[in-house]
Amino acid sequence: MSLTKKFRIEAAHRLPRVPTNHKCYRLHGHSFSVEVVVQGEVDPEMGWLIDYAEITEAFAPIHAQLDHNYLNEIEGLENATSEVLAVWIWDRLVDKLPLAEIRIAETCTSACSYSGK
Repeated sequence: MSLTKKFRIEAAHRLPRVPTNHKCYRLHGHSFSVEVVVQGEVDPEMGWLIDYAEITEAFAPIHAQLDHNYLNEIEGLENATSEVLAVWIWDRLVDKLPLAEIRIAETCTSACSYSGK
C-alpha cells in the first residue's frame, strides 16, 4: 500500500550553475508542490499504513525551514534544483517514515521524483 501527502512551499531560488543568460540563473520564486509518498503493509488492526498526521508532523520542520525562504541560503541547497531539493528532503525523512518517493513540482507542468536510488 502507498499513501501520498501533499505540501505547498513558497520559496525563491536561482540556479547558479546554468549560463548567466538562462532565465533560471536569475532569482525567482515558485509555489513548489512536495508530495511525500510512503509505502508498506496495512496494519490489520488499525486498517491503515500510517496516520497522515504522522507524515505532516515529520514534514513540519522541513516546511518551516523551506517555506518563504531563499533556498540557496540553506546548507545543501546552494544549487537548489528540484532534483537536489527532492534528495535533500528524502535525507531528512528517510529515518522517520517508510518512504517510497519524494515528488517535487516547481510548476504545474514540470516535476521530478526521487525514490532513494
